[in-house]
Amino acid sequence: ESFFKSQGYARNGLKLIYKNERNFRIDLAVALLVVLAGIFFEISHFEWIAISLVISIVFVSEVMNSAIEALCDTVSQDFKVNIKYAKDVSAGAVLVSAIVSVITGGIIFIPYVFDFLIHL
Repeated sequence: ESFFKSQGYARNGLKLIYKNERNFRIDLAVALLVVLAGIFFEISHFEWIAISLVISIVFVSEVMNSAIEALCDTVSQDFKVNIKYAKDVSAGAVLVSAIVSVITGGIIFIPYVFDFLIHL
């Protein structure tokens, strides 16, 4: 397939996940707030790299989790141990990425917030 056709499928996938997955929309809103905080506090280039990476990891894990859940639901609507395992493990990956992003955000932003509050 052509490059442009592949890009169209990718854009469609992003539209679908935005429309159908509440957690993705929440992740997007949080990412926007983090970017605004980064602009406000004038974080360093290195800090922007770290923030960009953890935001990307959360988005990728959320997208992959949604894809795995959709595939599992297509395979079977009945309870199956292996399908539950796949869904739980992929949800766990999202949780790990979210925890790492919160820790990274805390390491980066807490000093800025304290400095801001001290100088009020």
